[in-house]
Amino acid sequence: KRRSSLSLHTLRFARTLDCFPIPQGAWSRQSHLQSTRIPRFPSLSGHRLYSIYTPPHEEHHSQFTTLNSTHLSKFQSILPETTQILYSPTASEAADMKVNQSDDLLDSYNVDWMHQVKGESRLVLRPKSTEQVAQILKYCSEQKLALTIQGGNTGLVQASVPVFDEIIISMQLMNQIQSFDDLSGALVCQAGCILQNLNDYVSQRGFTFPLDLGAKGSCQIGGNLATNAGGVRYARYGSLHANLLGLEVALADGSVLSDLKTVPKDNTGFHLNHLFLGSEGSLGVITKASIKCPPASNSISVALLGLEKFEQVAQAYKLARESLGEILSAFEFFDEHSMKLVEQIYGSNIRNPLDQNYKFFLLIETRGSNSEHDEAKLSDFLERATERGIVDNGTLATSPREIQSIWRIREHITLALGESCKPGEKMYKYDLGIPLPQIYELVDIMKEKLKGTTSEIVGYGHCGDSNLHLNIVGPDSDEFLSLIEPFVYEWVSERNGSISAEHGIGRVKPKLLHLSKSANSIHYMRQLKQLFDPNGVLMPYRVLPPQTKEK
Repeated sequence: KRRSSLSLHTLRFARTLDCFPIPQGAWSRQSHLQSTRIPRFPSLSGHRLYSIYTPPHEEHHSQFTTLNSTHLSKFQSILPETTQILYSPTASEAADMKVNQSDDLLDSYNVDWMHQVKGESRLVLRPKSTEQVAQILKYCSEQKLALTIQGGNTGLVQASVPVFDEIIISMQLMNQIQSFDDLSGALVCQAGCILQNLNDYVSQRGFTFPLDLGAKGSCQIGGNLATNAGGVRYARYGSLHANLLGLEVALADGSVLSDLKTVPKDNTGFHLNHLFLGSEGSLGVITKASIKCPPASNSISVALLGLEKFEQVAQAYKLARESLGEILSAFEFFDEHSMKLVEQIYGSNIRNPLDQNYKFFLLIETRGSNSEHDEAKLSDFLERATERGIVDNGTLATSPREIQSIWRIREHITLALGESCKPGEKMYKYDLGIPLPQIYELVDIMKEKLKGTTSEIVGYGHCGDSNLHLNIVGPDSDEFLSLIEPFVYEWVSERNGSISAEHGIGRVKPKLLHLSKSANSIHYMRQLKQLFDPNGVLMPYRVLPPQTKEK
């Protein structure tokens, strides 16, 4: 019985693991008005790295109005502080305008964080209150001025930067925490609060934020809600739908839908708040939110396990749900190529604690309130998994430093792939929802399909929500892209999966929406868009596919 390598002892590494740190806030913008350069991954300034799906050229909607000095004067009356308006005037405009004039600063708002696309907006509005947002929306709808709503700009579907010259509404100054109930855990805050800051705030009060993801140092809760972000705590706390208590939303007509309740049960008619989760800003602008935060766990353990077949991964997940129950908080998997690449790029600081490679690795996290109880449950799971031949090897971490060292392996996969890109290459990223028994089949299929044409193909993701991240590093060419798309999306659609499990649709996938939504669903989505935003000024060119013009 292979038990010795899975004994319930604190993880002891053979050498110090002062891992390469994830740059917290590396994608954050400064709130003051100094010029900021567009952030990049370390040592990667020479070439474009990523591709998800390259959308065809969008047609500029002729119904939108071009920004002029009258519009700017109106915005100055709504936003009285000079720091709330960033403007890049044309050469013919007066030099004494009372706005900050900086092309470099606007670049950081116009370019998506993966450096795939750049918009041409000349105006960034930075409101501080719901009332200011509502006034801006009302005026822009009346004047037919197109808008891009921007949070932390960490999205992966190019939604948060202008397609053309839309006015940008940045939420970064709406960063205040309004209230926190230390009995119920109900947090009320503005939409521009950074996720890491919210987690730090509630942690100091004995609670934890139910959402956790890699961009937490920069992403904002409004954007998280607008995209219904998933993250690594989904298995324990569920989606943002499950933790939402209330919203305040500014609508295109200038009205405000305010329902900032802090009670968990409210069965009084339609749950309108939930329409805005996943709408990506296309129905209204989330300005405040009320979120249910669970008590912090004082007993946390992480196990890293090695397995040889994906069937073992699925068996381990089933057994973990049976054995660990309420303390199971994360169940992540990644393949051997992911581990090899992380060690190759960050080998001096991050290493495989199992000291040998396996076809698959599992990262299992438990969170509870009684360490003896939790360790007994985890020990039982590990023994049963070993006896049944599900797990081949593994190790356990219980101290914060050791836990962080294991999590860093998982969190550095994408960074390592970016570092591995050579000139003329880029990374093609796919965020897919696939039934768990079939989740890794697509990776094997793509390895065979692209044999000899690509440098790296890796698969990793969240078993708890059947979410596969398929990342492919290969030539930056349309010919190579045609080997991947639309095959990947069609394969997922045939299995009744999702072409975007947690990243959203944005401007990248509207023409693929039919692969995950029925024609009737898309019809009613259009009806909702028409109801909430009749002039179509909120986030145009995104989410919904363009309508076919009748002959």
